[in-house]
Amino acid sequence: MIHLTTTPSNPLGVDKPLFVITAGFIALFCLLAVVDLGTLSALVDSSFAWSARYFGLYWQLLLLATFLISIVIVFMPGAGRKLGDTEQPEFTAFQWGAMIMCTLLAGGGVFWAAGEPMAHFLTLPPLFEHIAASSKAAVPYALAQAYLHWGFLAWAILGSLTTIMFMHYHYEKGLPLAPRTLLYPVFKQRAISGPIATLTDAVCIIAVVAGTVGPIGFLGLQVSYGLEALFGIPDSTTTQVIVIAVLTALFVLSAVSGVTKGIQILSRLNMYLALGLLAFIIVAGTSAFIFTSFFASLVTHLEHFFALALHRGDAGLFNEAGWLGWWTVFFWGWFLGYGPMMAIFIARISRGRSIRAIIIMLSVVAPLITMFWFTIVGGTGLGLELETPNTIAKAFEGFNLPAALIAITQALPLGGLVSFLFLLLTMTFVATTGDSMTYVLSVSTSKSEHPSVQVRVFWGVAMGLMAAILIVIGSGGIDKLQAFIVVTAVPVSIILLPSLWDAPRIVMTRSTQKAHTS
Repeated sequence: MIHLTTTPSNPLGVDKPLFVITAGFIALFCLLAVVDLGTLSALVDSSFAWSARYFGLYWQLLLLATFLISIVIVFMPGAGRKLGDTEQPEFTAFQWGAMIMCTLLAGGGVFWAAGEPMAHFLTLPPLFEHIAASSKAAVPYALAQAYLHWGFLAWAILGSLTTIMFMHYHYEKGLPLAPRTLLYPVFKQRAISGPIATLTDAVCIIAVVAGTVGPIGFLGLQVSYGLEALFGIPDSTTTQVIVIAVLTALFVLSAVSGVTKGIQILSRLNMYLALGLLAFIIVAGTSAFIFTSFFASLVTHLEHFFALALHRGDAGLFNEAGWLGWWTVFFWGWFLGYGPMMAIFIARISRGRSIRAIIIMLSVVAPLITMFWFTIVGGTGLGLELETPNTIAKAFEGFNLPAALIAITQALPLGGLVSFLFLLLTMTFVATTGDSMTYVLSVSTSKSEHPSVQVRVFWGVAMGLMAAILIVIGSGGIDKLQAFIVVTAVPVSIILLPSLWDAPRIVMTRSTQKAHTS
């Protein structure tokens, strides 16, 4: 195992080449955004078009294969073996599940859960364009498309196979808990030290920074819009930056306190608040509509599962212009970019869990909970829109995601209080992602499970500052960041490829070991 100790020349114990490359790249991106946004826009746009065109199909196949292989592993004899060199889990099942759920739901639980079903309801996706838009018949198809982007495939790529690799190689073989370990099956020791190792970690760090800054920046827009709607506080750049500053302070403090304290406590608080709000919406809203829509949409999703996963439309093999590029390919790029770092975090909190338990949690339980969440939040909006047209659609004009959430919550009983609590939930959701990603960034650049406080503070503040800069320079900065997320996912998607065969190999090896010892 690689540990970088502190020395007079390296008091923070960081991997200097890796730290310089990643921090330097992020600083250069922010500087170019401030000095010449036009040049940055042109670079990002052309890179996005190339990435989506030549990697879109590969990503669709990669995510589908990852999910299918993970389901096969569940039924393998070796899947019952526990990982992490311990028999006793460090966290309770609720604590463990809460930390996992909150990390991905931060990006979708509020932002996209309210807006994406409405977007597909008003304009049906290409696969379902024969269905009448804004009709009751459109509800299960709109939700089924949202389920694709936030369901089985999205969750599987975040660690169903890669977590197995990290826990095997780190806890049992002594290799570092860093993205470079995913390439060990291909390059052996060259993947652990040297240029390949540094480059692998660097591209994964840059990708997760881009993927995390997006929700942080969008939170500024979401909460600022809500504060004006609820309290009359001006929806201005100043308000947005203050919101981001408060959020950054929250998740930095949480990350500094560690996984067993701040991150775990914040995740648990987050889940309690989310469950309370969901229960209220079900009771106060159209509960019958929510449950019937969930089951109808789930059946629709499963019925069209492979068609949704592999849909190309008019894109052909190498053309991602239009709907597919800005929806499915964008989401796949986002989650691919998160993949290695999310798996590192899951590996850190999953010691003592069996392979089967980890995969079922990631590839089955978490997706179903997420789908139900989308049905409660977004489905409530669809129900309100069907009852009174333009209740939500009018506020949603121009793809206004913050307005969609506020319109839905204010239409409920105690609308003002519910809207405020959802804004608070948004804050804690994003803070949970911020603190967990701050932790894994610090671990990756320090090569230690206990990185220094200064390193944790640096990465937390860097992400908050990057989000604030993009907010200040205008909406174009956020748009470019969303496209940049897709660009950074290209090398990461290649790094994830060995997991398709190495994770099953690890499980098969454990099955053989079990047979020999029995």
